[in-house]
Amino acid sequence: MSDLKNKKIIITGGLGLMGSSLVENLAKDGAKIIILDLKNVNFIKKIKNYSQIKNNLTYFRCDVSEKKQLLKVKKKIFGKFNKIDVLINAAALNDAIENKGNLKSSMFENYSVNDWNKSIKSNLTSIFLCCQIFGSKMIKYKEGSIINIASTYGIVAPDQKIYTDKKSKQIFYKNPSYSTTKSGVIGFTKYLASYWGKVGIRVNSISPGGIQNKQNKEFIKKYSSKTLLNRMAMPHEIYGIVKLLCTQDSSYITGSNIVVDGGWTAI
Repeated sequence: MSDLKNKKIIITGGLGLMGSSLVENLAKDGAKIIILDLKNVNFIKKIKNYSQIKNNLTYFRCDVSEKKQLLKVKKKIFGKFNKIDVLINAAALNDAIENKGNLKSSMFENYSVNDWNKSIKSNLTSIFLCCQIFGSKMIKYKEGSIINIASTYGIVAPDQKIYTDKKSKQIFYKNPSYSTTKSGVIGFTKYLASYWGKVGIRVNSISPGGIQNKQNKEFIKKYSSKTLLNRMAMPHEIYGIVKLLCTQDSSYITGSNIVVDGGWTAI
């Protein structure tokens, strides 16, 4: 596989579950990583093997759904780096209602327009803005790779039955905005791949399945039963596809949505 050494890669949401795993592995492979995240800078030290990769990391605290903040960060980034090779849009909001386990509030009939708009802004508008602001800088070099993180829930509807307890009583409903925005990410990816293909910029999306992250045993069991591999994904298992799309080994791949879901959507 082609070398990642000294490639300049922006990762939004780089301190999140998937983002931090990508940061760790890309930096270990020699890439220079620019992290954009809302979390405090101290969270960067929680990235695995931080002491070994810290010289390859640059961090900017930024709300990637706010254009003014992105424009300020853009000046700082290009004051330090002459170009960006890869943009990975991994920042996303997964509705807080799920964390509260509030059944009534999670019902579609009661889902608030404020939560809907917040999700659209965080999960879709942020990608639009980052591609517009950072992706457009790739035009000068007539090359670059943009990777948008979508979800299997952008392909198929959530199975609400897995959000139940042992007695099959509904705990909460997966919200409508997450699926809608992730489907939008896939559509936007295809649009941008078509639009920028003539200038050599490749744009692809990755649709991961559920990633195991301290969920309760009942949820893990129910989710796993719907996959062909009978388990949830681990964060590092997304890395192989991301690495491929970061290099020239994927030079003829664009406009694709690559599914990494253990077979969830195969049946």
